[in-house]
Amino acid sequence: MPKETLLNIYNDMFQAFGPQHWWPADDDFEVIVGAILTQSVSWKNVEKAIDNLKKEGLMSLEAILSADNEKLAGLIRSTMYYNQKAKKLKNFCQYMARNYEGDIHNFFKNDVSQMRDQLLGIKGIGPETADSIILYAAEKPIFVVDAYTRRIFSRLGFFCPDVSYDEMQSFFMDNLPLDAALFNEYHALIVRLGKECCKNKGPLCSECPVKIHCSNM
Repeated sequence: MPKETLLNIYNDMFQAFGPQHWWPADDDFEVIVGAILTQSVSWKNVEKAIDNLKKEGLMSLEAILSADNEKLAGLIRSTMYYNQKAKKLKNFCQYMARNYEGDIHNFFKNDVSQMRDQLLGIKGIGPETADSIILYAAEKPIFVVDAYTRRIFSRLGFFCPDVSYDEMQSFFMDNLPLDAALFNEYHALIVRLGKECCKNKGPLCSECPVKIHCSNM
């Protein structure tokens, strides 16, 4: 019974780790910036970049649009691929300025499908980033999956290792209540579990709060 098992896994993680308070940000735009910058890098490095942007007064759509490209890239150097990410930030802001008068909350009035299609149409925005923006900034129900999701739920026996992003996402959304708060906490707990127990190398299986569900045990 995947529905019951998924909820049991969630409850076991929540009991072990408690609420994760995601996404850490002062406002919705900062969530979006973080979602774009966190690709392929740790959150610690994203925090450095966000602090730099704030110190320079560049944590707004208008400020990023007017910023010099080289300066913007330099401020987010800690995030790797910083030149490309500076372009992605600009691309997002330009799209919002052209289509929503620079107001992300007008964009948030779209339904989930419309938001996702539009985000994926912005150069440099992929599925995980788009879904993070929808879930954590717009607070609409879409399940975000990532490398931790693939690793953990492959080991639990739900997926084969080469399962696609869309297949994983559909599995969770088909078997869990369509609830943004649940999706938020579930994904955050998956990341916590992946970092602390279900590591890529040397997983700490004896300490894992969901080991009872694991096909490897």
